[in-house]
Amino acid sequence: MQNQKMKKTKFPSFLVTFGISYLFWILLTWSTEPQELVAGAIVCVAVALFSARFFVHNDGTAFGGPSKVFISLFYSFVIFMIELFKANWDMAKRCYGGCKKVNPGIVKVPVELKSDYGLANLANSITLTPGTITMEITEENGQNYFYVHWIDVTKPSGKEAGDEIKGVMEKWIRRIWP
Repeated sequence: MQNQKMKKTKFPSFLVTFGISYLFWILLTWSTEPQELVAGAIVCVAVALFSARFFVHNDGTAFGGPSKVFISLFYSFVIFMIELFKANWDMAKRCYGGCKKVNPGIVKVPVELKSDYGLANLANSITLTPGTITMEITEENGQNYFYVHWIDVTKPSGKEAGDEIKGVMEKWIRRIWP
């Protein structure tokens, strides 16, 4: 076994990890008491020191400035929620309609995203919407593909199926993670 050097944690990666951890701490405790904030800061500094190099692969600038944060929040709370509602509505119609409109299958969907964060975000978004599960992400000849289990395969694998499964999610995620 070869000895591998541990990657040094870069300061921007530390800051991003600390910021996300601290925000999560505040959301979990739901408190603005000074002792809670200080305890959270101490815990989050320790977490960031040990995990930043695993959480943020490049430098922390990949998480971008205020515009990327705004687009990310808009995607999470507006665009994704609309897609989630549409998928839930479709599943409810199928279930209350006697589950007769079911044609399950696995489709190969081309994806234009290149970054690991973008691919993970889109795969998770697809999986979280009812009726689809992203099973695998592959790269073939420089093109990324998702293998998605779809409850109602109406189109064969390819761009048409991808457009129906991904909806507008990929377009918005591309604005955050190209």
